[in-house]
Amino acid sequence: MRLRRAVLAGLAAALAFANITIAGQAIAQTSAAPAAKAPAAVAKATPDDTARVLGGLAPSAGSPLEAFTKEASWQSHSKYFNTAWSQLSVRQLSKIKAWSAKHVPNRKPVLFYMFSGPDFLYADAFFDGASTYVLSGLEPVGQVPDLTLLTPRAFGGELRGLQNSLNSVLSYSFFITKKMKTQLRDGQLTGTLPILYTFLARSGKTIKETTLVSLNTDGTVTPLNGELPKGASPGAKIQFSSGSGPDKTLYYFNTDLSDGGLKASGFLAFCKGLGEGDSFVKSASYLMHSDNFSMVRSFIVENSGTLVQDDSGVPVRFLEESAWRLEPYGRYLRPLGIFPRAYQPKMQELFAKGRATPIDFGVGYRWRPNESNLLVAVRTSAARAEAKP
Repeated sequence: MRLRRAVLAGLAAALAFANITIAGQAIAQTSAAPAAKAPAAVAKATPDDTARVLGGLAPSAGSPLEAFTKEASWQSHSKYFNTAWSQLSVRQLSKIKAWSAKHVPNRKPVLFYMFSGPDFLYADAFFDGASTYVLSGLEPVGQVPDLTLLTPRAFGGELRGLQNSLNSVLSYSFFITKKMKTQLRDGQLTGTLPILYTFLARSGKTIKETTLVSLNTDGTVTPLNGELPKGASPGAKIQFSSGSGPDKTLYYFNTDLSDGGLKASGFLAFCKGLGEGDSFVKSASYLMHSDNFSMVRSFIVENSGTLVQDDSGVPVRFLEESAWRLEPYGRYLRPLGIFPRAYQPKMQELFAKGRATPIDFGVGYRWRPNESNLLVAVRTSAARAEAKP
């Protein structure tokens, strides 16, 4: 009996050793055994393939990410985004693009989208002709996504997290900042880059290169290597193209746009270095109604050729009629109750008496049809001439 037990124990140990070795989880070596070979390096996926997979689109043939598309979690994710994007395009995006082409005909090559967070989606819908997009917000940048580092189980969890992060903007057209700040710090794919990738892929863009950058206090932007320099703001620079068109650039900076934050930042110096651009503001919590955000408000007024915004942007009283042609669209209603001091009598006067042209889509906090408002402010030639030194 003892002999039989010893034989069985030895057989079990041998089988266990064989299973562990075959599974690749551990390698047992003896003095007579050859050294184990290092595992082959996993090919690195291109940023465009990464964006496509995150957006529920198939990567290029032969991509190291092809295996992920066979996972049930990705297939469910792809189905979710196909449906969500189809509905969003019919409900809003196609209508916005048609409206913008008609009512915002003269475009600058640069678009400033303050308080945007990672909302490239609406920047592209309203200003798809720009060559440089500058987005900014308090949401963290995060790291460049690398899906090859994820297990299938972790990958499924990250896709669910991405859907949760995008739920409000897909449903209502704006991010809920407090929820976003928490969601963008959880999991392994953190920050705004996974969201920017998703929007770029779903908007039909091809990502060429992504670089983490440092926005320095003098307004210069340099590649981020190692620690962020003291006083600098983190950012990302994404180079992409649309179809066979020329390369374009998207900047996102994690920066405080309050007066206190801007005084210690090179953000406005960087923006001024790009020259006069257009500006877009949406769902900005009415922050520029406060004197604590006077610097970013002044920048928009002084450096925009055309400003497209909802009522949460620059208050009408700062857009003098002698310098701006104001064109109201939609319907101006009192702001939501959580913004009790944001009502603008002058805005009401501008929209009253049938002066506003109706719009057939919703946008901003008043996202329901027939409740949204947009203001197109175009700087007059006389004001531009007067501003020149």
